[in-house]
Amino acid sequence: MDRKNVRTASRRVVLCALLAAVMTALKEVMSFLPNIEPVSLLIMVYARVFRNNVFYIIYTFVLLEGLLYGFHLWWVTYLYIWALWALAVLLLSRRKEPSPLVWAVACGAFGLGFGALDALPYLAGGPMAAVSRWLTGIPFDVLHGVGNFFLALALEQPLYRALARARDRTGW
Repeated sequence: MDRKNVRTASRRVVLCALLAAVMTALKEVMSFLPNIEPVSLLIMVYARVFRNNVFYIIYTFVLLEGLLYGFHLWWVTYLYIWALWALAVLLLSRRKEPSPLVWAVACGAFGLGFGALDALPYLAGGPMAAVSRWLTGIPFDVLHGVGNFFLALALEQPLYRALARARDRTGW
């Protein structure tokens, strides 16, 4: 590998780690708000800007979450929930560029469905364990969906433009 490729690869590793750290820090700063978080929005923007490299960012973030809070069953859900969200964004991005409202609705819908996806591992305890986990979390899913919608509506376009400019300037 020549020097230029090593430099480019190093920049990508550092940028992915930095973006995961930003996600973790912002999540912590907003943690006093019930189920209103920037992670869904940031993954949406990161997927649009950095395409498949978003998965490096996601799994670095998930590892940081495990190190901060412990590796429990909730952590296992993070391994697939955030990746599914990134895949949905990548698929939606393949169409003609969706409007900011479409991105906000998609982000809100993801927040509403988060609890159902989170309940899947609890099927190991039987269907009622998963259903009760999901049903008791519906009020938080509503807050999650509403928060995601408004965060995306307000911040998706400015974040996308800023990160796309930064990506282009760094030779990503």
